[in-house]
Amino acid sequence: MPSPTRGLYEELITEALETGLVEVGERLRSRRRPLHEAEAADRISLHLARVVKQAITCLKDKERVSEGIRLARRILKLIDKALPEAAAHADALQQRPTRPGDLLEAILALRPDGTPETIPSPLTPLLDTTLLTNAPHEPRVGHQILTEIHSADRIDIVMAFIRRSGIRPMLPALQRHRENNRPLRVLTTTYTGSTEERALDELQKIGAEVFVSYDLTTTRLHAKAWLFHRDSGFSTAYIGSSNLTHSAQITGLEWNVRVSGARNPDVIRQVAAMFEAYRNSGDFLPYNREEFRNYTEAAKSGPTVMLSPLHIRLEPFQERLLELIALSRQKGHHRNLLVSATGTGKTVMAAVDYGRLAKTLKRSRLLFVAHREEILTQSIATFRHGLRDPAFGEMWVGGNRPNRFDHVFASIQSLNASGFASLDPTHFDVVIVDEFHHAEAPSYRTLLDHVKPTELLGLTATPERSDGLPILHWFDNQIAAELRVWDAIDQQYLSPFAYFGIHDGLDLRDIPWRRGQGYDPTGLTNLFTANDAWAKQALARLDERVENVGTMRALGFA
Repeated sequence: MPSPTRGLYEELITEALETGLVEVGERLRSRRRPLHEAEAADRISLHLARVVKQAITCLKDKERVSEGIRLARRILKLIDKALPEAAAHADALQQRPTRPGDLLEAILALRPDGTPETIPSPLTPLLDTTLLTNAPHEPRVGHQILTEIHSADRIDIVMAFIRRSGIRPMLPALQRHRENNRPLRVLTTTYTGSTEERALDELQKIGAEVFVSYDLTTTRLHAKAWLFHRDSGFSTAYIGSSNLTHSAQITGLEWNVRVSGARNPDVIRQVAAMFEAYRNSGDFLPYNREEFRNYTEAAKSGPTVMLSPLHIRLEPFQERLLELIALSRQKGHHRNLLVSATGTGKTVMAAVDYGRLAKTLKRSRLLFVAHREEILTQSIATFRHGLRDPAFGEMWVGGNRPNRFDHVFASIQSLNASGFASLDPTHFDVVIVDEFHHAEAPSYRTLLDHVKPTELLGLTATPERSDGLPILHWFDNQIAAELRVWDAIDQQYLSPFAYFGIHDGLDLRDIPWRRGQGYDPTGLTNLFTANDAWAKQALARLDERVENVGTMRALGFA
């Protein structure tokens, strides 16, 4: 055993450690104290557990079970002989594991047909105490908690904030828990106004006992904990930073400790005691919708101020992508493709990139190309905002024509309609093509074959075309910078999404279908707008999934 180093210890002194203490050197001194009676059982048993674990771990795989069981039986037999009174009290001989060594996983009730019920086990074994961080490629705390509900006999929740987005995925399991006549108690607060009335309504509706603290001055409970009581003795608790919101349970950078009652019974007892203390303190009142509404509406009164951003601040991942493009240019590549998922700010990055390029080029005439007027309108606004120049750029789309032709935002249709005979290939120093996956269309090929800018930048979220035609040959067969949608979600730059497939009962078989065009628009219009039943059904499903339809922000695709 190596000589101990400087620091604090709480270690039972063994013969090996005693030898090490002799060799600590002249500049170090050990400090020791007698083992107290109150801590003797815990410290000695902890030491023995470590030794036994190390010994069994060192055995060969095939011998680990049989020899480990044999060792456990011998130790307990020795306890029975050496400490007969204590052994009798602890039933030492009865605690000997049976051969060849099995684990009891569950005791199951019988269903009406005589078959045993199923009780799903939590994702984390009941004996494990572990840290959950919602890190990539690790189970999310919300999923972990969901798997604990099925086997709990009673559930106590202390949660500073509860939102419908956080409780909604768990409601079916919690409802089954209550339908089996198993208690569910919830303590929450109105601190910061984050707890939602509708979330508490739904908890109360399934039979939960909900208690609310309206105290915003002294207590300000900020605890977040779940306690899953199990009559089997294998209770578990989650204690950490995650409130009952979607982001905290699924996507947020949260830290939560999952405590095993079998390994850490004192912690479980303390959590249970604190819950009862809060519940009986008088600060938490039974939830009443009108009372809750009165308190929260009063707290919301006051002026609302909305501030417009003064400048664009790139996210770290956006800076990284622009650095990769700059590095590509340093290597001599002046035709670069930026692949970045929808929603990660390709136009913002393009605006910042152009602003930086403009400082290095002798001349910085810009051509920004897109296929729709709406995209051009949004893009020119982004460039004006990013460059802090409200007059930057001219539109070349529809009836709009540039005058100066220094910074042009043009539709591909307008460019082709005018032709390229009068356009000097080197007139524009920087050409940015949005939605570059369209580049193999004849209209884009004509443009790209004609212009000879100092810098070409392509923007797209999806460089792979459904027809298989390539686009990378425009960029020396390489992607300069890339952030795909799955990586953006995994790295928490984009919100994770969930698909809900809803059967609407409509039959499309009688709607004409034309190759290359799709369904006949008139036929679809007649079917979907013949009455308002379809719209009502869509809104009903939306109301089920969204916390507050009246305040949501949404994009509609048709």
